[in-house]
Amino acid sequence: MNKKSKKKSKVPFRLNMLFFAVFMLFSILVLRLGELQIVFGDDFKREIERTEDVTVSNPVPRGKMLDRSGKVIVDNTPLNAITYTKQSDTTTKDMLETAEKLAKLIDLDSSKVPERDKKDFWILIHPEKAKDKITAKEWNLLDQKKLDNEKIYKLQLDRITNEDLNSLTPQELETCAIWREMNSGYSLTPQIVKNKDVTPEEFAAVSENLENLPGVDTTTDWDRNYVFGDTLKSILGEVSSSESGLPKEQLETYLAKGYSRNDRVGKSYLELKYEDVLRGEKAKVKNVTDKTGKVLSTDVISEGQRGKDLVLTIDMDLQAQVDKIIEEEMWKAKQNPNTGLMDRAFVVLMNPKTGEILAMSGKQLVKNKETGKMEMRDYAQGNITSSYNVGSAVKGATILTGYKTGAIKPGDTQLDEPLVIKNTQTKKSWKTFGRINDLRALQVSSNVYMWKTVIAMAHGQYVPNRPLVLDSDYGFDTMRKSFSQFGLGSRTGIDLPNETTGFPGPEKKPGLLLDFAIGQYDTYTPIQLAQYIATIANGGYRIEPHLVKEIRDPSENTNELGPIVQEIQPKVLNRLDMKDDWIKRVQEGFRMVFQVGDGTGVGYWKSAAYNPAGKTGTAEAFYDGSDKTKRGTPVWNLSLVSFAPYDNPEVSMAVVVPWAYQGSGPSINHTIGRRVMDAYFDLKKARAAAEPTAEQNAGGNLLDTTSTSTPVETTPTAETTEQTE
Repeated sequence: MNKKSKKKSKVPFRLNMLFFAVFMLFSILVLRLGELQIVFGDDFKREIERTEDVTVSNPVPRGKMLDRSGKVIVDNTPLNAITYTKQSDTTTKDMLETAEKLAKLIDLDSSKVPERDKKDFWILIHPEKAKDKITAKEWNLLDQKKLDNEKIYKLQLDRITNEDLNSLTPQELETCAIWREMNSGYSLTPQIVKNKDVTPEEFAAVSENLENLPGVDTTTDWDRNYVFGDTLKSILGEVSSSESGLPKEQLETYLAKGYSRNDRVGKSYLELKYEDVLRGEKAKVKNVTDKTGKVLSTDVISEGQRGKDLVLTIDMDLQAQVDKIIEEEMWKAKQNPNTGLMDRAFVVLMNPKTGEILAMSGKQLVKNKETGKMEMRDYAQGNITSSYNVGSAVKGATILTGYKTGAIKPGDTQLDEPLVIKNTQTKKSWKTFGRINDLRALQVSSNVYMWKTVIAMAHGQYVPNRPLVLDSDYGFDTMRKSFSQFGLGSRTGIDLPNETTGFPGPEKKPGLLLDFAIGQYDTYTPIQLAQYIATIANGGYRIEPHLVKEIRDPSENTNELGPIVQEIQPKVLNRLDMKDDWIKRVQEGFRMVFQVGDGTGVGYWKSAAYNPAGKTGTAEAFYDGSDKTKRGTPVWNLSLVSFAPYDNPEVSMAVVVPWAYQGSGPSINHTIGRRVMDAYFDLKKARAAAEPTAEQNAGGNLLDTTSTSTPVETTPTAETTEQTE
């Protein structure tokens, strides 16, 4: 009994000790918490209140551009760069000291520093002299608050003389240039001080002295590299420099999207159009700072990702050949004395079933200001930004409009004869053909057939030796509305900014309606001509032309393409409100132009093995180019539209050569067009021989929309081949 009692008495004692120990621990904890809250609470509260998070976005390289086969067209070249990041608590004196140290390690061109920045710098390094620029009376007015500091500073700037600025030494000017770059960015945002021509010695010297250069860092930047030089350069576009940063006219828009003022952005064409795709996702860094702006810690939120890549519809092998052909034919034509005003030529190659632009070439002769010699420059953007009278190339649209309005029916004949209209110079075709039908009119490019068609359409009637009476307002409205269905006189929808619609003639006189019918009144762009002929070639579908084929994520492997983000599908803008048989009949007329009898293109095209069809154009116009002394001079514009093969079109083409010659001259539209179309099919054949699937790289039938149309069988009357229209 005694043993059991002793054992039982020990248990409560141990429990009591345990409870006591727990009680003491809790007591200590409560006392410590009370101490932290009561004694140090205000200190911790102030510590929390004096810190803040600042998120900074750092730019990443832009996406690449590649051609349809994967050849890189636009890339990023890595550059050694020296940057400066201004802290929130950095003073002007701190920046000046850093700039002075940096000036001893790197060379920076000071010749482009604006005068205003030099004045600011002069005041910064000569505070006493700057103070002396203000009179005692003016200082008193400042004390009396009748002048403010801003006005005083402006007076100082105004009173700095050229002698003052000339006193700046070369070393000080270099420091000024560096200080200007350092001072142009936001706080906590890296600002590029120098990224062009940074020598290995400069890069190493700065890297070794970073501890003595607060805010300065060495890193890798990038610059845009156009792999094929000037080829397509005007269409690819440009990117702003780190110096110019955001365009002033769009500054607020970009800032609202999260850009920094010194960010590089697309300035024109594809670089601008696809800016949101090419820019990438910025790397984000969170800086924790105290109230003085001192950075307490830095955390990486996201690494960022360079921009997405654009795979273009362009075939660069084909593009290079087209560029070369234009240059060679222009230089050759310039040997003719009547071609003095010819200074440009354009070619657009397009898949009529998908709208993919396979080549877009434009060349312009420009005088080099340094050498005084003429040189050929890229002018591909002229295909969408410049417009011209294109002549008879549009007669397919005139015939189809005649069918639609009931002015003519397929097979209708008319007498091709000189039109004698009262008080008007006699109007006639380049040759009198007698009675002809619609196909023959296209084959030999009869003007009279087109004129009589639009006269009937505008509710008029031709009576020899009498004034031409017709409803010209109705005629113009009807023709322009119909032509716009082909893309003539309206935007094509191409994925580029700054596309022009051309210029409609300002008046609507009866005689001008006749000029309109043969392409000698309203002006059209080369891309509009390309869309027009593609619409006829594919059976009546106006397809939106486009230069971007795919958008892809960037790939970690430089030799591979990343996964597809978006594939651009063909977009039908409208279907011609016309019967299929009518369109087939015009297709047949175009085949006859190139392949039958005295068609206007037979001499150049009949031997082609790829079964071409098309239409020539010669327009009497007036020179309105850069030579002001020659403006208003009568000239001839040449054009050509075509597609092939005729029975299953896979490529369509527009050629425009403005101001080709005065009086008479070479048929450069034919020579360029034939060589370009030959190049397309030769390249396709060579690729097919090398690899069975290479046809796709040449822009073949990428979309299975093969036409099942059957050419209209007709036997035209054989006549001599036309040399001019």
